[in-house]
Amino acid sequence: MQPIIQINDLAKKYKDAKFYSLNHFSLDIHKGEIFGLLGPNGAGKSTLISILCGLIDPTSGNFTIDGLTYDENAFEIKKIIGVVPQEYALYPTLTARENLMYFGSMYGLKGNDLKEKVVESLEFLGLLKFADKRVETFSGGMKRRVNLIAGILHEPRVLFLDEPTVGVDVQSKNAIIEYLLKLNHNDTTIVYTSHHLAEAEHFCTDIAIVDRGRVFAKNTPQALIAQCEGAKDLEDVFLSLTGKGLRDDV
Repeated sequence: MQPIIQINDLAKKYKDAKFYSLNHFSLDIHKGEIFGLLGPNGAGKSTLISILCGLIDPTSGNFTIDGLTYDENAFEIKKIIGVVPQEYALYPTLTARENLMYFGSMYGLKGNDLKEKVVESLEFLGLLKFADKRVETFSGGMKRRVNLIAGILHEPRVLFLDEPTVGVDVQSKNAIIEYLLKLNHNDTTIVYTSHHLAEAEHFCTDIAIVDRGRVFAKNTPQALIAQCEGAKDLEDVFLSLTGKGLRDDV
């Protein structure tokens, strides 16, 4: 079966940059996976996601999403992917319901179908009683949950998540993970980046550890731990492959 995302020898070098952000990057992601892209700061994760979402062009190489390329099928790809960025992509002076009705309409949803999806999602994530409150009054965890709903109302085949649980309380984190597992059970393939290695170890079905624009290892979390001598968990594997040196840069 063809991978739902197939990346072949992808490279990206930004103008005036000394090094490639992606360098001969190849990776297959299969339908139904919860795929974790894990790596230190500057590893190339954000660049890769930006390319896959059509936000920037690669320097060389190619990729397909569900067999489609942006060169020939940009509109079709954008209909089947969802994107939930780390930064809140919400209008603070609008209510949660107004935000979601707006974003849903951008995906072509309308009428009772859109209204029902908004209500169902808000209810599942414990936000229905706050539906008509302005988002600027919400806590970080509440904003994070609305941000997630905004990216999945159109039921994407592939969902890109950038740090979906960063800065939230334990209850919001559990609600978000439960909702994502429900989406995955309904055939949404999830591509997820995070620095929460313990969360990734239990949430992801497959993982690629990336650094310096390359894939260093790819397998299930359990297999990666078993293959790394002396490793007790995914953090041990991560440090073994990427080193313990700080990645500070200016």
